[in-house]
Amino acid sequence: MKNNLILLLAVAALNACGPEDASVEADLGTGAEALGAEAGPREGFVWLSTGVRMHYVEQGRRDGPVLVLLHGYTDSYRSFDLDHPLLSRRYHVYALDQRGHGDSSRPGGGYSQSDFAADVVAFLDARGHRRATLVGHSMGSFIAQQVALEYPQRVQALVLVGSAPTCRGNAVIADLKSAVDTLSDPIDPAFVRDFQASTFHRPIPPSFLDTAVAESLKVPARVWKDALAGLAAEDHSSQLGRIRVPALVVGGDQDGIFSVAEQQALAQGLGRGRLLLYADTGHAPHVEQPQRFVADVTAFLDSLRP
Repeated sequence: MKNNLILLLAVAALNACGPEDASVEADLGTGAEALGAEAGPREGFVWLSTGVRMHYVEQGRRDGPVLVLLHGYTDSYRSFDLDHPLLSRRYHVYALDQRGHGDSSRPGGGYSQSDFAADVVAFLDARGHRRATLVGHSMGSFIAQQVALEYPQRVQALVLVGSAPTCRGNAVIADLKSAVDTLSDPIDPAFVRDFQASTFHRPIPPSFLDTAVAESLKVPARVWKDALAGLAAEDHSSQLGRIRVPALVVGGDQDGIFSVAEQQALAQGLGRGRLLLYADTGHAPHVEQPQRFVADVTAFLDSLRP
């Protein structure tokens, strides 16, 4: 009870913090530390050197291999809700709310892939980690690629989910951008629900879809526009060979955004890439088949152990 009270008081104090409190790292680790190395999930905020106040959830052993989970476009750390309970506590797992998303701060600009990548590295710095395995879904997978290209020494391995070498020339992304460019606040919840539902092929829990919609509705129209513009502007096709870390590409053969050919091109272009293609699965294998996804990621991570 005492530890729970400490955590609740810490959350209340953090929610009261503003930009002037840049010296405060809202880790919640002080209260959570007493719960032991296996405690979790633990929620926190941290000010990054990039100026972003980042919200994150942490679980697992503090001395375990570090995994950083990067959500997709307009999602949040809750994108991995179905995976968190299945991940072994021997890993030190962080799920981030990236800039503009979830409960992290929403700067007026800076939504290029390089900006998002710099936040990931700044987060590792703030938490005292030299390297991590990055697990990115959709937009998060492109950010993971960007980190590996710009900061190769900080990446141990990649898990790229619902991904491709680029969004350029992708008709679905182009159509989405045309619709997003017309958005204004408040965003129509029906539009958000249709967008979120379109990414899944298999049935998913209705409560998960409700949460995904609620999280996307936190994102203001300007971030919808700027983040998608940043995503659409990047093209890693000619640079993938520079990524030399082990990479697991996980995709669905019914992905409504990236074709099987695009997913294959990503795995083939990576120096050490391998593709796992799930049958009858859409753009979000980690949501549509969480048990298989976590088992496959765990086997991949185990293969990296000396």
